[in-house]
Amino acid sequence: MPPPRKIDLLPAELRGWLQEELRASGFAGYEDLAERLNFRLEAEGLELRIQKSALHAYGAEYEAIVKAQEEASAWAAGWMQEEGLADEAKRHSVLFQMITTLAFKAMKSKATKEGDEIDPKDLHFIGRMLKDIMASSGMREQMIAADRKAQAAKLDAAAAAGDITDDFRQRAREIMGFA
Repeated sequence: MPPPRKIDLLPAELRGWLQEELRASGFAGYEDLAERLNFRLEAEGLELRIQKSALHAYGAEYEAIVKAQEEASAWAAGWMQEEGLADEAKRHSVLFQMITTLAFKAMKSKATKEGDEIDPKDLHFIGRMLKDIMASSGMREQMIAADRKAQAAKLDAAAAAGDITDDFRQRAREIMGFA
């Protein structure tokens, strides 16, 4: 098994900083970025040094990931705009099933390999995708609940002001699904 790349030995905080810097620089300026990264490594007392070529190879790999995520995000946004809010839960379910299928295929292909041949990053990325979809579904549910609460408050205020009858308010709440 080959030794890990130096870039993979970076502490998580520095790897996060590096990824932010790569995106901010438009995946350019590797010489300056390598200098700043090595300065930070030295300031933290780490003996690890990253060369520009290693940083460029990692940057190209990370750029491809970022572009794929942006394309998938744009596709999902377009797909989600085609349907109404009521179908959003179904879309989350479909996306979750798609990623679960990919995770299963990846794990199945890894099952035939020895433990030292399995790249933990593969499983890590799949896990993060699943977690992100579940989190976004939860956030969306919270937004929907807050919107319903606001709509219910408007109906209550209209009834209190005498703009609508209490029966109308109750019927509207039932129709809107928050009786």
